[in-house]
Amino acid sequence: MSRYWDGAVYEQPTEAKLKKNASETMKKDKKKGKEIHPVVIQGRKIARTWWGEAWCNNLERYADYESRLDRGKRYVRTGAVIDLQIRKGKVLARVQGRRKTPYKVEIRISPISEAHCQKIIEKCGNKIENLEMLLNGGFPEDLKSLFLEKDGLFPSSKEISFQCSCPDWAIMCKHVAAVLYGIGARFDEDPLLFFELRGIDVSRFVDVALADRVEKMLENADKKSSRIIESLDYKALFGVEL
Repeated sequence: MSRYWDGAVYEQPTEAKLKKNASETMKKDKKKGKEIHPVVIQGRKIARTWWGEAWCNNLERYADYESRLDRGKRYVRTGAVIDLQIRKGKVLARVQGRRKTPYKVEIRISPISEAHCQKIIEKCGNKIENLEMLLNGGFPEDLKSLFLEKDGLFPSSKEISFQCSCPDWAIMCKHVAAVLYGIGARFDEDPLLFFELRGIDVSRFVDVALADRVEKMLENADKKSSRIIESLDYKALFGVEL
């Protein structure tokens, strides 16, 4: 049970209650023509791809969040996150709770600075052949450290702020925790939403990385390479006249 500041004690709603309230809310929204994007978890595992798992694992590294994350897992698995929309630098969501009216959650992620992004692009440029795999939802092994290391692309706890319309006094309530896990599940469906959330224009990111790579290649264009066969060597190698 959780205790709020008014001294009252509230029992946690059962999964059956949460599911019933969520189902009724979504039916009402559909009748009103509202577009909703519920988070649907199949089985116990919240995320299944590298993107989703890495996001959830990153959350669990934050000591400040530890006490509320388990309740958030329960809520997201139950289907309580009835709407979750990722936009540039923020997430807007509604989470079903005890009452019939869902709680509104807003999570903001600080955008990556231009200088920080440029440093990452420079590192990524040396591994440009892996960008296609990354953008198709896979994840190259040699880019993992780039995303997960300190000052990488995954946000630190200081770069995340949130608010919820529920009366819970805690720094992070279970509704916010459920949405944070729901983000990981959403990345399973569309990894490019990660770049959207971090305020990165994917097309520009790729274009700049490619441009940097080509520029470095051109710098070496006039330098001789031992891999280039001189014309006089063709006869010796292939027995042909030029």
